[in-house]
Amino acid sequence: MRLTVLGCSGSVGGPGSACSGYLLAVDGQRPVLMDCGPGVLGELQSRTDPADVDVMLSHLHADHCLDLPAMLVWRRYAPNPAAQRARLYGPPGTAVRVGAASAEVAGEVDDISDTFDAIEWQDRVDVELHGMTVTPVRVNHPPETYGLRVTGPDGQVVAFSGDTGVCDEVVEVAEGADVFLCEATWTHAPEERPPDLHLSGYEAGQIATKAGARALALTHLAPWFDAEEILAEACSTFSGPVDLVRPGQVFDLVP
Repeated sequence: MRLTVLGCSGSVGGPGSACSGYLLAVDGQRPVLMDCGPGVLGELQSRTDPADVDVMLSHLHADHCLDLPAMLVWRRYAPNPAAQRARLYGPPGTAVRVGAASAEVAGEVDDISDTFDAIEWQDRVDVELHGMTVTPVRVNHPPETYGLRVTGPDGQVVAFSGDTGVCDEVVEVAEGADVFLCEATWTHAPEERPPDLHLSGYEAGQIATKAGARALALTHLAPWFDAEEILAEACSTFSGPVDLVRPGQVFDLVP
């Protein structure tokens, strides 16, 4: 199983990075796009035909889903259109959210069902998707948000926190993961940060330790914070390998 980082900037696009977007693939199987924030479609084009991917969303904040209207245009109007609709997994309201962003007239909702088959996550109900098993677990972030635990055909695990505050559920998502792709939006100053919204590097490291993850990959860093400070925080609370993810980075998970 291979994980490719297409975008990893938190809350807004950053210098040289699209927002949240990750490509997952198993040899011989159709690839799956995990989150589709602004700028992700352009990065996707350099790796595969956007008409050949299915999509899964952690949640419906703009920085995680709002390149889907552009993907809809690609699938509708580019030459050699897709032979089938893409599966689009996400929280309740996904079709309306994408349709509202795609509509030609303000206040209307485009019917995206010609292009996407929108399927709602059910908490802790597994989905089999192109050689992978995806377990969505609802985490601590507004609006309804899911951490995603992706298990490959040989038992490899990529755990994605989604966006979340500290909670037991994100520990569950990351338990024993080979790679824990964890948001670390800001530095650790609890008295200055809204509760139940995002993690610091310090908290991401604590969660990885509690979950027994093998490696921690920090993502969704807001561009106005110091990435090296966030990295140092995570290293102070997690003794395993820690990466600051970057666009184009590839994680190959072998049995």
